[in-house]
Amino acid sequence: MPREETLKKKAEAIEGLKETFDKCTIGILTDYRGLTNQQLTELRRKLRESGIQFKVVKNTMARFAAEKSGKGKLVGLLEGPVAIVFGYDEITAPAKTLTEYIRATKSTLAIKGAFASDTVFTPAEVTALSLLPSKEVLIGKVVGGIKGPLYILVGSLNSPLRGFMGILQARIQQLENTQPATEAKAS
Repeated sequence: MPREETLKKKAEAIEGLKETFDKCTIGILTDYRGLTNQQLTELRRKLRESGIQFKVVKNTMARFAAEKSGKGKLVGLLEGPVAIVFGYDEITAPAKTLTEYIRATKSTLAIKGAFASDTVFTPAEVTALSLLPSKEVLIGKVVGGIKGPLYILVGSLNSPLRGFMGILQARIQQLENTQPATEAKAS
């Protein structure tokens, strides 16, 4: 009976980890060796403030969960002590927060790799990801890039119309100036 309960708990843990793999937008695998409990608690608190989850996982369970969720490419990274940082919004936020923590505290925490959807990132790519601007800034740059040429196009299209309107206004003034003289002659 206790064995059945243990297997049931493990199956539930694997299913919970699979759901976390499915829900997250990015997962960053780290080697947490060398960190004290106090440092781990501080890291968890800092990540939690940003809406990011930090889980120490058992490799076997993580392998099963990764395969179940279609992220079989992660299996090679699940060696040695592994903790996974799960981000649920922007994919750059967890990378920024984690690399900022490592830089600020000169921590021994090492990034082993990351995954987003079905893409696996190397540690260097995670560092590069942390240097990217936020989603809002990138959207603003794209919109600004689109807006500039549109303003130039509108200006180019309006220029002949402005010239034509200027000619019409001049002709109207010319006709208004000549009408009183003709009316005076008729009286």
